[in-house]
Amino acid sequence: MGLTIDQGRDIVGYARAVIEGHFSGKKPKPPESLKADFGQKRGVFVTLHDNGDLRGCIGYPEPTLPLGIAVERAALSAATEDPRFPQVQEQEMGHIVVEVSVLTAPQLVEVSEPGDYPMKIVIGRDGLIAELGWGRGLLLPQVPVEWNWEPLEFLRHTCSKAGLPLDAWKEKGFKLYSFSAQVFSEEGPMGEVTERKIS
Repeated sequence: MGLTIDQGRDIVGYARAVIEGHFSGKKPKPPESLKADFGQKRGVFVTLHDNGDLRGCIGYPEPTLPLGIAVERAALSAATEDPRFPQVQEQEMGHIVVEVSVLTAPQLVEVSEPGDYPMKIVIGRDGLIAELGWGRGLLLPQVPVEWNWEPLEFLRHTCSKAGLPLDAWKEKGFKLYSFSAQVFSEEGPMGEVTERKIS
């Protein structure tokens, strides 16, 4: 079941409050509008942008945690544990944009032969998870739209994110999963929250 825009505003506000509470030592209360949904297990990613540049992105692809806990942990991890970036500092929060993606459960993409994979991918709808052996990587559905990728490019970049060769999708044992997402984002730092239309 999808979240309403009011719930989206609250969930982004909660993610921001979790990060700011990390600095102030005050743990925020979950918003009232989400209490019924916070116990449902959902995949979640929290993405932070600074002047349009990625500043952190961490999440949970699988619906293994209740929504509220997933948002709390992903928000804090995006700010403090993304290995690609130094930890976010308190003074940065005034110019950081917070975005929350709430995912559907990943579904295996089934094909007769590997060459069919690109035809199964819909840009603007699908996020992808590539998996082969120990390698596993995920790209959210908004990523190929932002980079103007075609389905094949998206597939290859997802393989790269998994630490795999770009053409790993042609190899035996490769698995591809797709999912969709509701994406709620601040229009600017601490600004109005809207639901992003990805396509």
